[in-house]
Amino acid sequence: MSDERELRRLRDLVAGGGVAVLAGAGMSTDSGIPDYRGPGGSLKRHTPMTYQEFTGSAEGRRRYWGRSHVGWEHFRRAQPNAGHRAVAALEAAGLVDGTITQNVDGLDLAAGSRDVVEIHGNLDRVVCLECREVTDRAELAVRMREANPGFDARVHEFRALNPDGDADLTDEQLQGFRTVPCRRCGADALKADVVFFGETVPRERVDASFALVDAARSLLVLGSSLTVMSGYRFVLHAAKRGIPVAIVNSGPTRGDAKADVRVDAPLGEVLPALAAELTPVR
Repeated sequence: MSDERELRRLRDLVAGGGVAVLAGAGMSTDSGIPDYRGPGGSLKRHTPMTYQEFTGSAEGRRRYWGRSHVGWEHFRRAQPNAGHRAVAALEAAGLVDGTITQNVDGLDLAAGSRDVVEIHGNLDRVVCLECREVTDRAELAVRMREANPGFDARVHEFRALNPDGDADLTDEQLQGFRTVPCRRCGADALKADVVFFGETVPRERVDASFALVDAARSLLVLGSSLTVMSGYRFVLHAAKRGIPVAIVNSGPTRGDAKADVRVDAPLGEVLPALAAELTPVR
């Protein structure tokens, strides 16, 4: 556990209310979803799909959907962990005003948090890049299985699951996999409704996130190394406006120099203890 003085400062900051939470991949590791840059982070062995490759290559889309189809079946069974539930309890108690999550697993909402900006989207939705129809991922999974009989049974074992929902499959395992077109316009342009590497985050999500930070008394960063600017910019924004920043993460982060409170400890220890101390017994 981290230094007791920093834990007391964290408690005092959260007890003051008006907290905006920025959640990173480390928030979901206790739910069995790996992170990108932690000790066992997937970037050490896996290059995520880029928006440019996905939109520019039918073969890239085929590989993506083969891996994602298998991975999503496992990904969707993940359950919120104690950290997710602690944040939801702090929100219910009126101490957390809202959460900006960089995760695409939907676990913040599943745990009971209500005011959540899914800045990178959600794997449970699919969007057509041609006609913009948004559909349910479960419906697409049925269509994928029908188009690829026997595929699920053939690839039930794979090397790893990645934070973006991809299963780590070999080219041999992916051989023969077929994508399906948009049911509305027929285009080969279906994409998981998440922000790929190299893709721009939708402006309305960015604006909603900045508004949450602007209205906050403090910004609490949970489980993020803050390596990418999509999350780090909110720390820079808070610091520039004089809004205190607290970071809870196992290991160093890019934002440590901007932090007023820094707790280096597992979220699964810190957050449940914090919620137990600050929220009323139900």
